[in-house]
Amino acid sequence: MPTSSLPSSASRQAPRPISREYLRPVATPAVLASADAGKLVLRLTVAVLMLFHGLSKVVEGPGQVMAMLTQHGLPPVLAYGAYLGEVLGPVLVIIGMYTRVGALLMVANILVAFALVHMTQLFTLAPTGGWAVELQVFYLFGSVAILLLGAGRFSLAGQHARWN
Repeated sequence: MPTSSLPSSASRQAPRPISREYLRPVATPAVLASADAGKLVLRLTVAVLMLFHGLSKVVEGPGQVMAMLTQHGLPPVLAYGAYLGEVLGPVLVIIGMYTRVGALLMVANILVAFALVHMTQLFTLAPTGGWAVELQVFYLFGSVAILLLGAGRFSLAGQHARWN
């Protein structure tokens, strides 16, 4: 009786399921460094652009914001909150200390700006054909992304700081 080199059905093993370990992405130092560099680029882009808005209010004062608040029946003193969202928040995000707090200040500032100024522009196009509020939406979702991602390694406080 010839012997076969194939295993009998009794000795065959069931295929092993694929381990979840093989499905995880590989976090090499290069991948981690590029992710941290991406966070830095996002932080600097959003925060520096937002800071320009705040610096104009430092130079010219908050009078224009006070007038808008008064038109909506709100106390004009709230205009000084623009300094929190357009100066303090961006500075915290740029240097990478209390980054999530700074991003939260920026998100709050943008939401107030939407409520006071930009609600009528939500469904309109600019004369150039773009969305009328595309810059404000960029600030909002860029700040939300920073809030969710944190500062990363390239920050003053480092990636393991509590509010980074």
